[in-house]
This record gives sequence, structure tokens and C-alpha cells, in this order.
Amino acid sequence: MANQVTLQVQGMSCGHCVKSIENSVGAINGVETVNVQLNNGTVDIEFNNKVDVQEITDTIEDQGYSVGA
Repeated sequence: MANQVTLQVQGMSCGHCVKSIENSVGAINGVETVNVQLNNGTVDIEFNNKVDVQEITDTIEDQGYSVGA
């Protein structure tokens, strides 16, 4: 069974931002899907128990974006 989370991400402004997050988060072992919604600043992620939300958050922040609640 997959876990799901939607994160608010600040700093995304273009298609490059979308690809950057999709590629970096999608590369994490255990992440099943990544769906970036540029227009409302959210990232929907499905993942299994091999990864936790903190690891996903850290990966997004490592790309230069801010993750809110």
C-alpha cells in the first residue's frame, strides 16, 4: 500500500522547476509517482515504506525550493 503526501513548495516558477523536482524526487528509492502542480505550488507524491516525508522534503530543499506545511 502506497503512502501519499501533498507538499506546498515555494519558489517554483517554470517548467525547469517542475522537471527539477520531478527528476530529483522521482530518483529516490521508494517514490512511486511525483506530480508537480506549478499553478498552485504543490507536489503530490506517492511512496512506499522505503522512504519518509523528511527525505522527500530534504531532496526538494536541496534543489533550492522551500517546503511549507
